Amino acid sequence: MATETAFHRDLNLRRLATERFDVLVVGGGITGAGVALDAVTRGLKVALVERDDWASGTSSKSSKLVHGGLRYLNQRDYRLVYEALHERQRLRRNAPHLVRLLPFLIPLLGRDGLIDPRLAKAVNGVLWLYDLTGGWRIGRLHRRIGAHEALGHLPGLHPDRVQGGFIYWDAQTDDARLTLAVVQTAAHHGAVVANHCEVVDINGDRITLRPSTTGVASGLSPGAGADEIVARATVVVNAGGVWADVIQALADQALPGQGPGTDGGAFPRRTLRPAKGVHLSVPRGRLSNDIAVVLPVRGTKRSIFVVPTGRHTYIGTTDTDYDGPLDEPRCTTEELDELLGAVNAWVSDPLTRSDVRATWAGLRPLVASAPDGHTADLSRRHSVTVSPAGMITVTGGKLTTYRLMAADTVDLVMGRLGRQVGRGGRVGRLGRHNRCRTASLQLWGAEGFEAMAGPSAPAGLGVTPAVAQHLAHRYGGLTPTLVAMIKADPSMADPLVEGLPYLRAEAVHAVRHEMALTLDDVLSRRVPARWLDAGAAGAAAEATAGLIGPDLGWDATECTRQAAAFREAVAHDRSVAGLPAQAMQPSTSDAPTSDTPTEGPLP
Repeated sequence: MATETAFHRDLNLRRLATERFDVLVVGGGITGAGVALDAVTRGLKVALVERDDWASGTSSKSSKLVHGGLRYLNQRDYRLVYEALHERQRLRRNAPHLVRLLPFLIPLLGRDGLIDPRLAKAVNGVLWLYDLTGGWRIGRLHRRIGAHEALGHLPGLHPDRVQGGFIYWDAQTDDARLTLAVVQTAAHHGAVVANHCEVVDINGDRITLRPSTTGVASGLSPGAGADEIVARATVVVNAGGVWADVIQALADQALPGQGPGTDGGAFPRRTLRPAKGVHLSVPRGRLSNDIAVVLPVRGTKRSIFVVPTGRHTYIGTTDTDYDGPLDEPRCTTEELDELLGAVNAWVSDPLTRSDVRATWAGLRPLVASAPDGHTADLSRRHSVTVSPAGMITVTGGKLTTYRLMAADTVDLVMGRLGRQVGRGGRVGRLGRHNRCRTASLQLWGAEGFEAMAGPSAPAGLGVTPAVAQHLAHRYGGLTPTLVAMIKADPSMADPLVEGLPYLRAEAVHAVRHEMALTLDDVLSRRVPARWLDAGAAGAAAEATAGLIGPDLGWDATECTRQAAAFREAVAHDRSVAGLPAQAMQPSTSDAPTSDTPTEGPLP
């Protein structure tokens, strides 16, 4: 199917209203996207709907890492680490434009450091186990380094505390773009996908949807319904992440004795225990780290990541129970101070609140396996269950292992449809085509990436090496589409947000080809400007709205409304975190401008 047609929301809303599906997936994060892709490549007729934007929840607010998880070795969860490292390698093959190697430093810190030099042998042993569990697949093994080299990677560390360190390798990604690529790949294979389309009722095979028309000029296609549409599907998969219990309640209402506010022995009302993870962004020059660093949090068994990306470094994460509103969690003053304090315990020039350029908070959908204890101790494994109403719900897991979660979920879907798949992927009675096919399936943009990222690409494309590398590592083989826009209008190569590497062409591409429907879709997820430098993103809001408005059919009033709403959201982020109102202007830094990580230049 031509992806231009497959990714046309208006046409897809018409199809949702008029066609019947084998499976409808609720939730457009990485899990739901993965389920849709797995199901459609097994030959099922698939629909995928998302209440907000693709990856607007947890899937755009992670630590942006594709990794095995060293700390799971301490929990003796060897299988999880093995699976995650295996999936890391698959993602590097299937999405080389979005997943790239990143070195990590574990410093050996004296004077009450959690990682004391006396524990160096133990750390070395854990890293060897990490390598043997699957790290060797990337061709890079960990190594011990001296104090001088360790300080070279993070010059701000107290020199009298650093007594060496270890370098190991994991991978980094743009989580929102990875999710988008999975959705695009599913659409390319025939899935009918629509964002900004809320599920408001589930009654058997009838799913009532309410597409948003706010800021969307075209609204619904003629015949697709004025306010709500009813889709029909044999199986409904709930991939709502931290909203899974809310979505389940919609289906439970159709059961006898299962109206709102009742339990009646139905599917557990609270299957999840959300854990809140907070990150903050500071100018790269404040810490000057050239690779990622793992720092211990004093007084705890936890550690945080300090990760460079372009002109900025982001720091995180916290890991705490959360019982507040699920929509738009934000970094609080206490959480901000916790992260700043965790870094300042080890650096000679402490960070202050005035250094913070942006914050973000995400909710991890952990399976509520125990009522007490810390969320850091809860499993990152996933769970796939069937409710009395027949809904299949997938919860838990982590970004790196989304494909495995999807495979397990679709195995169960196939069973519900009478197309059996045996344990461990053994083929059931209906033949080979029922098995998962995504292990070596390249994601959208992967084909042609090597040519776009090669040394001859700038000359062939007619753009500067910096622009060629930037686009190749975000769009892969789709780079020529953006280059054509730049050639037609050279101003499209100008910065979208001052101080950040993103181009005006990327915003226009987002609304024409990536189903971006609001200003926030563009500045928070198609490019992560809001999460790197909120002031700069806010300063660019009005110009960006004017740039994308014509393609979305916005008039001047709507452009102004979109810009004001975005700036208000940015200001609220800072207010909740206890930060002073920030002038809507970019930060300055002498750090590198490139956001292309390790497999191009170092970040």
